[in-house]
Amino acid sequence: MKLVTHRYKGTEQLALVNHNKLYNLKTIDASFPQTMKEFLEQWDKYIDKAKQADLHCKEGKYASDIAYEQADILAPVPQPASCRDGYAFRQHVAAARRNRKVDMIAEFDQYPIFYFTNHQAIQGPGDIVCMPDHFQKLDFELEVAIVVCKKGRNIKAAEADDYIGGYMIMNDMSARTLQMEEMLLNLGPAKGKDFSTVIGPILVTPDELESYKVPCKENHTGNSYNLGMKCWINGVQVSSGNVSEMDWTFAEILERCAYGVDIMPGDVIGSGTVGTGCLLELNGTGLLNDPNYKVQWLQDGDVVEMEIEALGHLKNTIRKADSDFSILALKKN
Repeated sequence: MKLVTHRYKGTEQLALVNHNKLYNLKTIDASFPQTMKEFLEQWDKYIDKAKQADLHCKEGKYASDIAYEQADILAPVPQPASCRDGYAFRQHVAAARRNRKVDMIAEFDQYPIFYFTNHQAIQGPGDIVCMPDHFQKLDFELEVAIVVCKKGRNIKAAEADDYIGGYMIMNDMSARTLQMEEMLLNLGPAKGKDFSTVIGPILVTPDELESYKVPCKENHTGNSYNLGMKCWINGVQVSSGNVSEMDWTFAEILERCAYGVDIMPGDVIGSGTVGTGCLLELNGTGLLNDPNYKVQWLQDGDVVEMEIEALGHLKNTIRKADSDFSILALKKN
């Protein structure tokens, strides 16, 4: 099942996607929740009914006059209960460490980690408005994300996949100068990350991905999927990876997230950056191989497009806010 949130006649609506058409669940049956938030909070009550409606859409039993291309698509989970981001791809971590001429972190292979980011700064397709300081080494990060569909605590990895409602593309936007400065104090990332996290455009339920399932890495537990990942800047491909390259599975990340605390319906959790999935890594690798390599950071007007096989295509345009306010200029000394 493929789900989107879109703005329809001035209101937020949850819809199924089939044949490049949107089918509002409320229109199919007035008893369905109108929003993704409500749907996730009542997942067990509605999921089977929604899958049946999805099958009927595929069979042509419902009509739709809402074309996907013309719809005002929002983030599929516009109001997450929380937003965490993981660190699951060893290739990315190792490359970033190598580029800085420091050893790989041994603890990476011992346990999965994550940080909390700003769940109030979630965006979907469209413009990403950035402040002047964000443009001090502005970066994208190509990731995959999940959303939690039921409450749980102290979940073991072997059962954790049952708590995943769906998968989607994530772009963890990063202002690297802000990030690097604040992390000198061993706290963060915070202001380097909290201005925008982009997800979408579609939430794909796990049943849609069965044919892509592959074994996870040795000595790990949980579902893994062979889904190609790509990113383009202004039409030029810059990144290529695969969801199956995650060393830590979402099941293992969920196990850690839920230790001693509740995970909740609507919690969004990112994978962390895939190998080659950000300019920080690409610039570092380029300079390591060629001292004359021309580094690249995102600029006003740049178009960032991400694609993950079976999860859709996410497109955003970078825009500079009409402001000269700088928190970097507020530094003492």
